[in-house]
Amino acid sequence: MRETCDILISGGGVAGLTAACAFGAAGFRVICVDPAPPVTAGDADGADLRTTAFLQPSIPVLQAAGLWSRLEPHAAALQVMRIIDAGGPEPEARLTRDFDAADISDAPFGWNLPNWLLRREMVARLAESPNVDFRPGIGFARMLPRETEALVTLSDGARVSARLVVGADGRGSPVREALGIAAQTVRYGQKALAFAVAHDLPHRNVSTEVHRTGGPFTLVPLPDRDGRPASAVVWMDRGPEIARLAALPVPAFEAEMSLRSAHVLGPLTLLSRRSVWPIISQIAERLSGPRAVLIAEAAHVVPPIGAQGLNMSLADLAALLALAEAHRDDPGQAAVTTAYHRQRHLEVRARVTGIDLLNRASMAGAPVLRDLRAKALDALYSARPVRRMLMRAGLRVGRTPVTPQEP
Repeated sequence: MRETCDILISGGGVAGLTAACAFGAAGFRVICVDPAPPVTAGDADGADLRTTAFLQPSIPVLQAAGLWSRLEPHAAALQVMRIIDAGGPEPEARLTRDFDAADISDAPFGWNLPNWLLRREMVARLAESPNVDFRPGIGFARMLPRETEALVTLSDGARVSARLVVGADGRGSPVREALGIAAQTVRYGQKALAFAVAHDLPHRNVSTEVHRTGGPFTLVPLPDRDGRPASAVVWMDRGPEIARLAALPVPAFEAEMSLRSAHVLGPLTLLSRRSVWPIISQIAERLSGPRAVLIAEAAHVVPPIGAQGLNMSLADLAALLALAEAHRDDPGQAAVTTAYHRQRHLEVRARVTGIDLLNRASMAGAPVLRDLRAKALDALYSARPVRRMLMRAGLRVGRTPVTPQEP
């Protein structure tokens, strides 16, 4: 027996769950599948301890999906993006520059939340959506595009006729593979440690990137934990160094991370386990095929710099949702899939290239290169029009209007 739906979403990560909520709120019949059930508790095995900063343009997408009212009470605002160069002889701040959202907006740059909590709230939202069928533990197996539908076979043998297939299934996307779309991948030899810390000094809603060598050490505000200020940390470095750090006993690790942070928030106390993530850049050669599109990490992967990754994904979703609503009678027709590729691919490629360059600069190890990096930061910051342009560019991850659907 064959089931039918308007939208089949392969992928139950943050982007896929948001897409399921958004298309469901817009009135489409949705099936969302993922072979791995989402982990929705921070202390559970396999919990994603990274955090996501939703920048201003992403908030209307979350509102339209009926998610922002659930997420906002748990979010920490990001008012200032602080960049510190600690590339001198000792890991101490020698140059500090603040990019304040007040210079360009009445609102913060964005709001930060733990990824495991996002999954918890998104799964709860899907449970309220009568036209969304979420099937954790079941994955996409194969598809056969036809003129009026895509015939999809799932990993449990179920067959689904969908108007549109959305690949939100990660950097090794089965949907991208089924479409025969290649991806260009850059490997940096880097990995990242993700964890949470407490500290004595308040973060004051300042997100801080400390640059020295190997990659940035980034502290992103979280709500207080047990009465103490807290932050999420992403620590990027060469793979062997990250492996060494991940294996250190907690007291030795706390000493090293406090030193690497240039003590900007005082001594750091580890609050969570440490998880390790590979760092790559990747972009699909096309973002669409017959009856299907790619969004999020199925389409593009970037290093975690400047909070661009998931915000690019939500820009994908905003563009796709607007096109689907304009062609509600058949949201998977070529007019939708081709227009989506044209709207997103050039912008995505430009951002992937820009973040690649920033990451390479952050990896600089030679003292002369670190000195050049500091001089470039100082020059860019000192020109006020350039500083404001950079802040606006960082927020311009998608401007497709979305009609809020919050209850």
